[in-house]
Amino acid sequence: MKITSLAAAFAMIVFPFFIINQIHTDGQKLSLRTELRYNAAIDAAVQDAALMLISNEKQGFEAQYESAKNVRANLDAAMDAFYRTLYVNFGIADDPQAQALLDVYIPAIVVIGYDGYYLYADDEFANRGGETESRHVWYAKKPYAYRDAAGNSLSFTLDEYVTAYEPGTQTWRQGFRRDIAPSSAVPLLQDAAVFEQVRRWTIVSSIQEDLQYYINRHNALAKRYGVSYTFTLPAISGEEWNNTIQDVGVIAFVQGIAIGDRYYNNYALGGARIVKRDEFAGIVANGIKYYYRRSECSSPLPTQETFQSEKEAARNGYYPLACANSHSTVRD
Repeated sequence: MKITSLAAAFAMIVFPFFIINQIHTDGQKLSLRTELRYNAAIDAAVQDAALMLISNEKQGFEAQYESAKNVRANLDAAMDAFYRTLYVNFGIADDPQAQALLDVYIPAIVVIGYDGYYLYADDEFANRGGETESRHVWYAKKPYAYRDAAGNSLSFTLDEYVTAYEPGTQTWRQGFRRDIAPSSAVPLLQDAAVFEQVRRWTIVSSIQEDLQYYINRHNALAKRYGVSYTFTLPAISGEEWNNTIQDVGVIAFVQGIAIGDRYYNNYALGGARIVKRDEFAGIVANGIKYYYRRSECSSPLPTQETFQSEKEAARNGYYPLACANSHSTVRD
């Protein structure tokens, strides 16, 4: 056989494999680009939701002085922001049918609040025509509840503030752990390190259990829409959970969207860290006007004026009064 004939035969054998490999490579590249676009869309939606979570029309609902993390979660504003950003980035802002289909691939959303969490997941109800419908709804807030071996009940928060009930004395105690521990017989309140470990474990395990339940339940709804994908709670590392429960925030899960020869399965975490601006108190001591940073000092002297910056205090004739130690007391 001539060399040219062998070359032609070889080309005829190899060429189809080359084409198939090229198609597969192009498909992988397209899938990767699609996945990255979905990741960016979900991350942006969750971040927007987290920011709106702490936006409150009434100043009384803003972070309380006792704890910067204690805010009233604006659930509706958060979800409006989440879906608005998600639909825009998926290119379906004006397509209600596509929006409804995308919602099928969102099995659950959880909002981490200061003293409990909220789940946004499927629920079934009868419409006016008597037909059964399913849609995402807010479930009642669930506290970060814990009970020890002695029957003492505790409700945790995102910081050390805790509510404890001692059945032996039928006593309720509420406050920061360090403040109520001396007068309490609850063992967990006496050890700061153990308290922190149990607090974090309680918050994470409570959220995980509910998410597992509602995501599994979502499978029945998805099958009605012809989605054969099995929704499951993805593995989230302990480090990510610890970062997530530092502040109020949002976790959203998007699963089951076909991209190439596989399915998209991801989640996004968005925290709404609250940064309180420093306040400076103006006092008069020995006839001289001083100002001090409230986060560092305290004083029995009456506050004459309150300022948002040191420059503002200085413009009003006040001199800086530094505290040697944190939470020092300024006296006349």
